[in-house]
Amino acid sequence: MIKTITINEFFLLPIGTPLADVRTPAEFAHGHIPGAFNLPLFSNEERVVVGTTYKQVGREEAILLGFDLTGPKWSGFIKQALEVAPDKKIAVHCWRGGMRSGAMAWALDLYGFEVYLIQGGYKNFRRWALDQFQQQANVVVLGGRTGSGKTRILQELALLGEQVIDLEDLAQHQGSSYGTMNKMIQPTQEQFENNLAFQLKDVDGTKRLWLEDESRNIGRLTIPTPVFNQMSQAMLIDIHVDLEQRVRALTLEYGLLDKEFLTTCTSRIHKRLGPVQTKQAIAAINEGNMEEFIRIVLVYYDKTYHKDLGKRNAENVFSMNITSAEIAENANQILIFIKNISAKTLA
Repeated sequence: MIKTITINEFFLLPIGTPLADVRTPAEFAHGHIPGAFNLPLFSNEERVVVGTTYKQVGREEAILLGFDLTGPKWSGFIKQALEVAPDKKIAVHCWRGGMRSGAMAWALDLYGFEVYLIQGGYKNFRRWALDQFQQQANVVVLGGRTGSGKTRILQELALLGEQVIDLEDLAQHQGSSYGTMNKMIQPTQEQFENNLAFQLKDVDGTKRLWLEDESRNIGRLTIPTPVFNQMSQAMLIDIHVDLEQRVRALTLEYGLLDKEFLTTCTSRIHKRLGPVQTKQAIAAINEGNMEEFIRIVLVYYDKTYHKDLGKRNAENVFSMNITSAEIAENANQILIFIKNISAKTLA
């Protein structure tokens, strides 16, 4: 049985319902619905040939060519689908909900699958994703200088039941010149947006949504404008952590990274860091003096944070001192702090 559903109806299906994206591997890699698996009807090259035939010769010839190309593949498609959906319940989509997903749905239905065919395909999902960025949320931004432990505090807040979206995790980048940590690979801009939209759909607008203070760009990715605008206008909790505590934390986090990686990243910001400071920082790296390296680059990052903080509406910035090295204690203190702010605002 084939049932055509909207993207919103797909989200109402039982959790774990397999979603087959029958577009090419290249299309899938550029951007896909989170959780989908690739079951490509055509290879990247085959799609080009079929598309060219459609434009230059005609629709019927392109369909015949498509059957010629996929003929030997159908049993393989069904076997792959069975591996992912042994109970024979599966959702399917292509780019626009056209011939590719229609053909795959027909074959799976013929074999006995219960098929949910997503109307409008990935194109409709992208419209839905962009719409998520327009939704207003009760955003609270956690700010603080580099090394303040913001990410770990947000993780603890999530454990305490707060709504949290970790933008740096979604972007696979920690937001500085050294942000890839020499191991993380960033998704495409489109996939970053898809992943963010997928998390935003579950946000309860009546409750706080915690985000970390970020620049517009996280590595080579850009926070969608509507989301960034909300972050810029939101309440910001600016945590103050002792310099020595920050140096220790950053030394533990970055001190074991490859020296060549650290040197390359430091050279990348030489114009902003300054020629003397860049030379000193690289010398400290080569000498294995990681604390000194951290102290030098923190001067630049602290100045940048202070400058960005100055662009915010001062009425929305609330500063608090963090003295404990215990993340759980700090998270609880922040919740008490924001509760007091809310009480004063209502008074």
